Amino acid sequence: MNLAAAANETMAHNSNLLVYSAMAVYTLAFLAHMAEWVFGSRSKVGRTAAALTVQAKAPATASVQAGSGGAIGTAVLERPKVVTRSVAGSRDVPDGPGAAGGTEKGDLYGRIAISLTVLAWGLHVGGVITRALSVQRAPWGNMYEFSTTFAAVAVGLFLLLLVLKKNVRWIGLPLVTSVLLDLGLAVSVLYTASDQLVPALHSYWLWIHVSCAIISGAALYLGAVSTGLFLFRDRHEAKLADPTGKQPGAFATSVLERLPSAASLDKFAYRINATVFPLWTFTIIAGAIWAEAAWGRYWGWDPKEVWSFITWVAYAGYLHARATAGWKGRKAAWLGLIAFACYLFNYYGVNIFVTGLHSYAGV
Repeated sequence: MNLAAAANETMAHNSNLLVYSAMAVYTLAFLAHMAEWVFGSRSKVGRTAAALTVQAKAPATASVQAGSGGAIGTAVLERPKVVTRSVAGSRDVPDGPGAAGGTEKGDLYGRIAISLTVLAWGLHVGGVITRALSVQRAPWGNMYEFSTTFAAVAVGLFLLLLVLKKNVRWIGLPLVTSVLLDLGLAVSVLYTASDQLVPALHSYWLWIHVSCAIISGAALYLGAVSTGLFLFRDRHEAKLADPTGKQPGAFATSVLERLPSAASLDKFAYRINATVFPLWTFTIIAGAIWAEAAWGRYWGWDPKEVWSFITWVAYAGYLHARATAGWKGRKAAWLGLIAFACYLFNYYGVNIFVTGLHSYAGV
């Protein structure tokens, strides 16, 4: 028995070392992602904005009387081959190149960033698995374990999209940044020593219900990142489409021109949210079934149950507005961000500040 306890303690120590090692490599990946953004070349949209600025300052035509022959030469500054608005109310803007702008140096840093992210993710997953071995159960019985597993799944989904040849390298920088913040909060504030669960959690539904909640949340987070970037990119494109108004600043342009178009960001967020919504629905149903087995009722208006339902309603409203009311663009984006804010409050707010049957924060 003592040998088993010592082995578990060693596993827990190794888990902590792996998580800290992952954080160190994630930090290097963050720096490489930053370098990729800095050295990436400007996109076609950015070059168009510069050309339109020159055009606004220069005369559209210049007529020159050529000598006694009376020939007239006309110099015309050609409009760039990128259109920011095709018809009223719509746009036809090409995607930026992502973080990498096609330059050799920018792409080199991009490859280094992805390689470091893969290495950090491997260490991160190793830490999660080792934690599971140390407690001999699913590694998401408290907020520390949930946070570390959540971050690992989010990075895993990002890498999976890259393997599937999806153009999502632009997510790398905000994702690695938030993962570092998440792990930093987990190891400093939310950390809980390896221990067994309360009796109500000793069920195979722990593997089903909570794993679905983690996968759903990680995917919804990617959708929220895309939605937030959409709001900035959409405003940027609106300024480009109005050359008589205030043009974007140099810093905003240097960042936003590397992103996909606003339409692409909006479409990506919608597809992620629509795809994951059925899984979140199943998460709530699975939780109700587990509640009946553990507490003898399917639904008891516990704070965690209430906010899970509120999150479901918020995402249902988002999808319904997109499908029936024709809400696209900024209105739908704000709905999507509000829905994800409900998910975050359901996790942090309810677990830390509200007392209920689901108070397993461990902090």
